Amino acid sequence: MKPDVNDDFLKERLDKYDRWLTAKEIPYASKVVPVSESINTQKWVLSGRQALDQVLAADAVALTRCVCRSNYRRCDNPVEICFLLNSAAEKGLADGRARRVDRDEAEAVLQQADEKGLIHLSFVMPGDEIYAFCSCCACCCHDLQLLKVYHREHLVARSDYVAETAMDECTHCGICIDRCAFGARRWLEEGEGEMVYDPNACYGCGLCVSSCSPEATTMKNAKQ
Repeated sequence: MKPDVNDDFLKERLDKYDRWLTAKEIPYASKVVPVSESINTQKWVLSGRQALDQVLAADAVALTRCVCRSNYRRCDNPVEICFLLNSAAEKGLADGRARRVDRDEAEAVLQQADEKGLIHLSFVMPGDEIYAFCSCCACCCHDLQLLKVYHREHLVARSDYVAETAMDECTHCGICIDRCAFGARRWLEEGEGEMVYDPNACYGCGLCVSSCSPEATTMKNAKQ
């Protein structure tokens, strides 16, 4: 896919990120966070990694409409699904763009996002402060589009985990291919045959794990 030179929405964000990167105010625009169901919590220490814990660790949490999905409307995924944190939450509450949510609703929103195959991204601003936590789709999210269309891979940081598939246990059903937004999984032959996996293209979102019925895919610590 070629960049759309008339897409002012995307270009505005790319220009903003480039200014911040040039000034060395941010190391990246967003970071992938694995879905909770993809990690064996008895095996890995996940303090600050699970989506729900990251959201509720903030002093203030509010739910708001996804700006990207509201702008593009390319899919039927939920729109009120993005969390604002701390000062961004307070500002969103003050100007009426967001509403405060409790733990139960936050958990339900994140569960719905996983069921829809959405990718959890934490967004940063200058000072490395996480100001938003979104559940993103590749067709609308500005950061995922910048990665896929403009090939700006450095803007999205990988999670600390990577998927690992036992190919002898894989049934090649193809569900994980449909849920992988990063192109790490594909058919060996177009639309059929065997699933092939490139771990180097994996960003560690965990959507392949939470949808794998034979449990052939697990997450491992990428730093080990």
